[in-house]
Amino acid sequence: MDSLQKQIVKEMMVSPEINPQEEIRRSVDFMKAYLKKHSFMKSLVLGISGGQDSTLLGKLAQMAIDEMNQESGSSDYAFYAVRLPYGEQGDAQDAIDAVEFINPTVSMTVNVQPAVDASVETLKKNGIELSDFVKGNEKARERMKVQFAIAAMKNGVVLGTDHSAEAVTGFYTKYGDGAADLVPLFRLNKRQGRALLIELGCPEHLYNKKPTADLEEDRPSLPDEEALGVTYDQLDDYLEGKEVPAEAKKTIEGHYLKTQHKRHLPVTVFDDFWK
Repeated sequence: MDSLQKQIVKEMMVSPEINPQEEIRRSVDFMKAYLKKHSFMKSLVLGISGGQDSTLLGKLAQMAIDEMNQESGSSDYAFYAVRLPYGEQGDAQDAIDAVEFINPTVSMTVNVQPAVDASVETLKKNGIELSDFVKGNEKARERMKVQFAIAAMKNGVVLGTDHSAEAVTGFYTKYGDGAADLVPLFRLNKRQGRALLIELGCPEHLYNKKPTADLEEDRPSLPDEEALGVTYDQLDDYLEGKEVPAEAKKTIEGHYLKTQHKRHLPVTVFDDFWK
Protein backbone atom coordinates (compact mmCIF):
# COMPACT_ATOMS: atom_id res chain seq x y z
CA MET A 1 0.00 0.00 0.00
CA ASP A 2 1.16 3.52 -0.68
CA SER A 3 0.92 6.23 2.00
CA LEU A 4 -2.50 7.58 0.97
CA GLN A 5 -4.12 4.15 0.98
CA LYS A 6 -2.58 3.45 4.40
CA GLN A 7 -3.97 6.75 5.68
CA ILE A 8 -7.43 6.01 4.33
CA VAL A 9 -7.50 2.43 5.63
CA LYS A 10 -6.44 3.68 9.07
CA GLU A 11 -9.12 6.40 9.05
CA MET A 12 -11.91 4.08 7.89
CA MET A 13 -11.00 1.45 10.53
CA VAL A 14 -11.76 -1.57 8.30
CA SER A 15 -10.25 -4.91 9.33
CA PRO A 16 -9.26 -7.23 6.48
CA GLU A 17 -11.07 -10.10 8.22
CA ILE A 18 -13.95 -10.15 10.68
CA ASN A 19 -15.95 -12.55 12.79
CA PRO A 20 -19.60 -11.74 12.00
CA GLN A 21 -20.86 -12.85 15.41
CA GLU A 22 -18.32 -10.65 17.17
CA GLU A 23 -19.19 -7.63 15.02
CA ILE A 24 -22.91 -8.13 15.64
CA ARG A 25 -22.21 -8.13 19.35
CA ARG A 26 -19.96 -5.10 19.04
CA SER A 27 -22.63 -2.97 17.36
CA VAL A 28 -25.40 -4.08 19.71
CA ASP A 29 -23.26 -3.42 22.79
CA PHE A 30 -22.28 -0.02 21.41
CA MET A 31 -25.91 1.08 21.15
CA LYS A 32 -26.75 -0.34 24.57
CA ALA A 33 -23.79 1.40 26.18
CA TYR A 34 -24.88 4.74 24.74
CA LEU A 35 -28.41 4.31 26.07
CA LYS A 36 -27.11 3.32 29.50
CA LYS A 37 -24.75 6.29 29.69
CA HIS A 38 -27.51 8.70 28.66
CA SER A 39 -30.23 7.29 30.87
CA PHE A 40 -32.85 9.79 29.67
CA MET A 41 -32.62 8.22 26.19
CA LYS A 42 -35.28 5.56 25.75
CA SER A 43 -35.47 4.88 22.03
CA LEU A 44 -33.56 4.35 18.80
CA VAL A 45 -34.83 5.81 15.51
CA LEU A 46 -33.88 4.73 11.99
CA GLY A 47 -35.21 5.20 8.48
CA ILE A 48 -35.81 1.90 6.71
CA SER A 49 -35.42 1.87 2.92
CA GLY A 50 -35.33 -1.86 2.24
CA GLY A 51 -31.64 -1.77 1.33
CA GLN A 52 -28.82 -3.73 2.93
CA ASP A 53 -27.57 -1.07 5.32
CA SER A 54 -30.82 0.01 6.97
CA THR A 55 -32.00 -3.61 7.14
CA LEU A 56 -28.83 -4.59 8.98
CA LEU A 57 -28.80 -1.65 11.36
CA GLY A 58 -32.52 -1.97 12.02
CA LYS A 59 -32.11 -5.59 13.06
CA LEU A 60 -29.15 -4.75 15.31
CA ALA A 61 -31.07 -1.83 16.84
CA GLN A 62 -34.06 -4.03 17.69
CA MET A 63 -31.70 -6.58 19.25
CA ALA A 64 -30.23 -3.82 21.43
CA ILE A 65 -33.69 -2.61 22.47
CA ASP A 66 -34.89 -6.13 23.27
CA GLU A 67 -31.86 -6.70 25.49
CA MET A 68 -32.30 -3.33 27.22
CA ASN A 69 -35.90 -4.19 28.08
CA GLN A 70 -34.97 -7.67 29.23
CA GLU A 71 -32.12 -6.43 31.41
CA SER A 72 -34.21 -3.62 32.94
CA GLY A 73 -37.25 -5.84 33.43
CA SER A 74 -39.38 -3.26 31.68
CA SER A 75 -40.81 -2.21 28.34
CA ASP A 76 -39.42 1.32 28.59
CA TYR A 77 -37.20 1.07 25.52
CA ALA A 78 -38.38 1.13 21.91
CA PHE A 79 -37.04 1.04 18.38
CA TYR A 80 -38.83 3.20 15.79
CA ALA A 81 -38.47 1.88 12.25
CA VAL A 82 -39.57 4.65 9.91
CA ARG A 83 -40.33 4.22 6.23
CA LEU A 84 -39.82 7.54 4.46
CA PRO A 85 -41.03 7.30 0.86
CA TYR A 86 -41.27 10.22 -1.51
CA GLY A 87 -44.71 9.45 -2.88
CA GLU A 88 -44.89 5.85 -4.06
CA GLN A 89 -41.69 3.89 -3.40
CA GLY A 90 -40.78 1.74 -6.39
CA ASP A 91 -39.27 -1.00 -4.26
CA ALA A 92 -41.78 -0.67 -1.42
CA GLN A 93 -42.04 -4.44 -1.02
CA ASP A 94 -38.37 -4.63 -0.04
CA ALA A 95 -38.98 -2.04 2.68
CA ILE A 96 -42.00 -4.00 3.88
CA ASP A 97 -39.94 -7.20 3.91
CA ALA A 98 -37.15 -5.46 5.82
CA VAL A 99 -39.56 -4.25 8.49
CA GLU A 100 -40.97 -7.76 8.81
CA PHE A 101 -37.45 -9.17 9.24
CA ILE A 102 -36.56 -6.53 11.83
CA ASN A 103 -39.85 -6.85 13.75
CA PRO A 104 -39.50 -3.39 15.33
CA THR A 105 -41.19 -2.14 18.46
CA VAL A 106 -42.89 0.55 16.39
CA SER A 107 -43.22 0.79 12.62
CA MET A 108 -44.47 3.92 10.88
CA THR A 109 -44.54 5.48 7.42
CA VAL A 110 -44.06 9.20 6.78
CA ASN A 111 -44.43 10.39 3.21
CA VAL A 112 -41.90 13.21 2.73
CA GLN A 113 -43.26 14.34 -0.65
CA PRO A 114 -45.57 17.14 0.60
CA ALA A 115 -42.79 18.72 2.66
CA VAL A 116 -40.16 18.39 -0.07
CA ASP A 117 -42.45 19.72 -2.79
CA ALA A 118 -43.46 22.68 -0.60
CA SER A 119 -39.81 23.57 -0.04
CA VAL A 120 -38.99 23.24 -3.74
CA GLU A 121 -41.96 25.42 -4.71
CA THR A 122 -41.16 28.10 -2.12
CA LEU A 123 -37.58 28.34 -3.34
CA LYS A 124 -38.81 28.55 -6.93
CA LYS A 125 -41.03 31.52 -6.02
CA ASN A 126 -37.89 33.19 -4.69
CA GLY A 127 -35.94 32.63 -7.88
CA ILE A 128 -34.10 29.46 -6.83
CA GLU A 129 -35.08 26.54 -9.05
CA LEU A 130 -33.56 23.30 -7.83
CA SER A 131 -31.94 20.82 -10.16
CA ASP A 132 -33.08 17.21 -9.95
CA PHE A 133 -29.84 16.33 -8.14
CA VAL A 134 -30.26 19.04 -5.51
CA LYS A 135 -33.92 18.10 -5.07
CA GLY A 136 -32.64 14.60 -4.27
CA ASN A 137 -30.59 16.10 -1.46
CA GLU A 138 -33.73 17.85 -0.23
CA LYS A 139 -35.42 14.47 0.03
CA ALA A 140 -32.53 13.07 2.07
CA ARG A 141 -32.53 16.05 4.43
CA GLU A 142 -36.29 15.94 4.90
CA ARG A 143 -36.05 12.27 5.80
CA MET A 144 -33.45 12.98 8.44
CA LYS A 145 -35.46 15.94 9.76
CA VAL A 146 -38.40 13.59 10.31
CA GLN A 147 -36.21 11.13 12.21
CA PHE A 148 -34.83 13.84 14.49
CA ALA A 149 -38.37 15.10 15.15
CA ILE A 150 -39.47 11.61 16.19
CA ALA A 151 -36.37 11.21 18.35
CA ALA A 152 -37.01 14.56 20.04
CA MET A 153 -40.52 13.49 20.99
CA LYS A 154 -39.56 9.98 22.05
CA ASN A 155 -36.33 10.68 23.97
CA GLY A 156 -34.54 9.01 21.15
CA VAL A 157 -31.22 8.57 19.42
CA VAL A 158 -31.07 8.85 15.63
CA LEU A 159 -29.06 6.10 13.99
CA GLY A 160 -27.12 6.49 10.76
CA THR A 161 -26.32 3.69 8.33
CA ASP A 162 -22.96 5.11 7.24
CA HIS A 163 -20.39 2.33 6.86
CA SER A 164 -16.78 2.66 5.81
CA ALA A 165 -17.28 1.87 2.11
CA GLU A 166 -19.79 4.71 2.00
CA ALA A 167 -17.83 7.06 4.26
CA VAL A 168 -14.67 6.87 2.18
CA THR A 169 -16.48 8.15 -0.91
CA GLY A 170 -18.71 10.67 0.85
CA PHE A 171 -21.64 8.98 -0.87
CA TYR A 172 -24.35 10.54 1.25
CA THR A 173 -26.08 13.88 1.63
CA LYS A 174 -24.43 16.28 4.04
CA TYR A 175 -26.87 16.87 6.92
CA GLY A 176 -29.19 14.38 5.24
CA ASP A 177 -28.49 10.68 5.56
CA GLY A 178 -25.02 11.77 6.72
CA ALA A 179 -26.51 13.29 9.88
CA ALA A 180 -27.03 11.05 12.88
CA ASP A 181 -26.21 10.61 16.55
CA LEU A 182 -24.69 7.15 16.23
CA VAL A 183 -23.22 5.25 13.28
CA PRO A 184 -22.90 1.67 14.57
CA LEU A 185 -21.81 0.20 11.21
CA PHE A 186 -18.72 2.38 10.78
CA ARG A 187 -15.65 0.13 10.50
CA LEU A 188 -17.47 -2.37 8.22
CA ASN A 189 -17.32 -2.41 4.44
CA LYS A 190 -20.13 -3.56 2.19
CA ARG A 191 -19.28 -7.26 2.03
CA GLN A 192 -18.79 -7.41 5.78
CA GLY A 193 -22.23 -5.90 6.35
CA ARG A 194 -23.64 -8.56 4.04
CA ALA A 195 -21.88 -11.24 6.11
CA LEU A 196 -23.59 -9.95 9.26
CA LEU A 197 -27.00 -10.11 7.60
CA ILE A 198 -26.39 -13.68 6.50
CA GLU A 199 -25.42 -14.53 10.07
CA LEU A 200 -28.66 -12.94 11.26
CA GLY A 201 -30.79 -15.00 8.87
CA CYS A 202 -31.87 -12.13 6.62
CA PRO A 203 -33.88 -12.94 3.48
CA GLU A 204 -31.43 -13.27 0.59
CA HIS A 205 -33.12 -10.76 -1.71
CA LEU A 206 -32.47 -8.00 0.84
CA TYR A 207 -28.75 -8.51 1.35
CA ASN A 208 -28.17 -9.21 -2.35
CA LYS A 209 -30.15 -6.17 -3.46
CA LYS A 210 -28.29 -3.79 -5.78
CA PRO A 211 -27.50 -0.67 -3.71
CA THR A 212 -29.10 2.57 -4.87
CA ALA A 213 -29.71 5.95 -3.23
CA ASP A 214 -32.79 6.43 -5.45
CA LEU A 215 -32.89 10.22 -5.00
CA GLU A 216 -32.90 11.47 -8.59
CA GLU A 217 -36.12 11.46 -10.59
CA ASP A 218 -34.27 11.84 -13.90
CA ARG A 219 -32.32 8.68 -13.08
CA PRO A 220 -34.56 6.54 -10.83
CA SER A 221 -32.97 3.61 -9.01
CA LEU A 222 -29.51 4.63 -10.25
CA PRO A 223 -27.11 1.97 -8.90
CA ASP A 224 -24.52 3.29 -6.45
CA GLU A 225 -21.73 1.65 -8.40
CA GLU A 226 -22.73 3.47 -11.57
CA ALA A 227 -22.91 6.80 -9.76
CA LEU A 228 -19.55 6.23 -8.07
CA GLY A 229 -17.73 4.83 -11.09
CA VAL A 230 -16.30 2.02 -8.98
CA THR A 231 -17.67 -1.29 -7.68
CA TYR A 232 -18.25 -2.10 -4.03
CA ASP A 233 -15.94 -5.10 -4.41
CA GLN A 234 -13.18 -2.70 -5.46
CA LEU A 235 -14.00 -0.36 -2.58
CA ASP A 236 -14.01 -3.25 -0.13
CA ASP A 237 -10.70 -4.58 -1.44
CA TYR A 238 -9.14 -1.13 -1.20
CA LEU A 239 -10.31 -0.71 2.41
CA GLU A 240 -8.96 -4.13 3.30
CA GLY A 241 -5.52 -2.99 2.11
CA LYS A 242 -5.53 -5.01 -1.09
CA GLU A 243 -4.40 -3.90 -4.51
CA VAL A 244 -7.11 -2.71 -6.90
CA PRO A 245 -6.89 -1.66 -10.56
CA ALA A 246 -5.17 1.69 -11.03
CA GLU A 247 -8.30 3.39 -12.40
CA ALA A 248 -10.40 2.19 -9.46
CA LYS A 249 -7.73 3.37 -7.02
CA LYS A 250 -7.68 6.80 -8.66
CA THR A 251 -11.49 7.04 -8.49
CA ILE A 252 -11.69 5.98 -4.83
CA GLU A 253 -8.97 8.38 -3.74
CA GLY A 254 -10.52 11.16 -5.81
CA HIS A 255 -13.86 10.70 -4.03
CA TYR A 256 -12.09 10.63 -0.66
CA LEU A 257 -10.16 13.86 -1.27
CA LYS A 258 -13.12 15.76 -2.73
CA THR A 259 -15.49 14.82 0.09
CA GLN A 260 -13.29 15.44 3.13
CA HIS A 261 -15.60 18.31 4.16
CA LYS A 262 -18.41 15.80 4.69
CA ARG A 263 -16.39 13.93 7.29
CA HIS A 264 -15.53 17.07 9.25
CA LEU A 265 -17.56 19.01 11.78
CA PRO A 266 -18.38 22.63 10.88
CA VAL A 267 -15.07 24.42 10.37
CA THR A 268 -13.84 27.05 12.84
CA VAL A 269 -10.93 29.50 12.58
CA PHE A 270 -8.92 27.09 14.72
CA ASP A 271 -9.10 24.23 12.20
CA ASP A 272 -6.35 23.57 9.69
CA PHE A 273 -8.97 22.16 7.32
CA TRP A 274 -9.82 25.46 5.63
CA LYS A 275 -6.26 26.67 5.03
